[in-house]
Order: sequence, then structure tokens, then C-alpha cells
Amino acid sequence: MTDRITRDAPLDALATYGLFAAWALHDAEEVACGPRWMRENLPRLRERFPAVPEAVWKAAGSVDDREFRAAVAVMAVIVGAAAAAGGRSGGRSAFYQGALNGFGLHGLVHLAQAAAVRGVTPGSVTSPLVVVPFTLWARGRLRRAGVLRPTRARDVVAGAAIAAGATVVAHAVGRKLAPHF
Repeated sequence: MTDRITRDAPLDALATYGLFAAWALHDAEEVACGPRWMRENLPRLRERFPAVPEAVWKAAGSVDDREFRAAVAVMAVIVGAAAAAGGRSGGRSAFYQGALNGFGLHGLVHLAQAAAVRGVTPGSVTSPLVVVPFTLWARGRLRRAGVLRPTRARDVVAGAAIAAGATVVAHAVGRKLAPHF
């Protein structure tokens, strides 16, 4: 049996619903390390990056474990909806493909953060092992199935903006839900 996908052939569920699984594995790392890492490294980060506005450091330092877990739960709903949209549409969904691209870009941001601080940061372990490889693999599956939308520069910018916006929304809602986590 061959693994080749032909144009308009059904896309396997791993390429669509796998987005949620890859995201969950990645975010498990972030939940395990995120807020604690920030608390422990905030003084060093402030010193190393003095041009960053104080409001950014205050916001970053104010996220406690419960708020972070709540934000991750909100993001789970968003990523789960994107994966389901991909599954229902055979990978054709713009929402799914945008989320997939945003996930991959998110992994690259983690790698850039680790390079900037010259060390391991929350999310930087699973980014090269899960996030980036899964994104490239799934995009390849979409391409072979003939359903991958062309990626233009504006799509990359839009994907990054959507990922950033989803993160802001997840944290805003997470802050409201935190007392329940």
C-alpha cells in the first residue's frame, strides 16, 4: 500500500486532527514551565533587554499558574475548532490552514526566544521536535492532496497576527476564568 496522496484524495485525519495533538504536546511543555520560568528569569530578562517597556515586563510577570492554565484551555478550544474544521473539510478550511501556519510560526518564535536569551525557554524543546516538523509534514500532506492554499507574504503576516490575536484573547479570557482553575 502506498502513502502517496493524489489530488482531491481524502486527507488522513492525522494531518488535520493531528494539529490538536501536536499543539497539546507542545502546550504541555509550556504549562509545565511557563509561569515559573518567567518568575525566575524576569530580573535577568529586564536587565538584558532594557529597551522593552516596563508595562510588558509587568504584564508578563503578573501571569500566575492558574491564569496561564486557563489561557491554555481557551487556546485548546480555538485549536480544537481549527483541527475539526480541517477534518470536516479534508484540509481545505482556511481556518485550519491558517491555524496550522500560525502554529508553525509560533514554533519559530519559540526558537527565536531561546536564541535571544541564549538558553532553553518554555516551548523551545518541543518546537524543533514537534511543532515545526508537524507543520512541515502536514503542509506536505495538504500539498500532495492538492488542497494547500498558496502561501504569500501577506498570508504569513496574517497568520502571525491571528496567532498573536488568539493568544491575547486566550489570556484575556484566561484572566477572567483563572479563579476556576
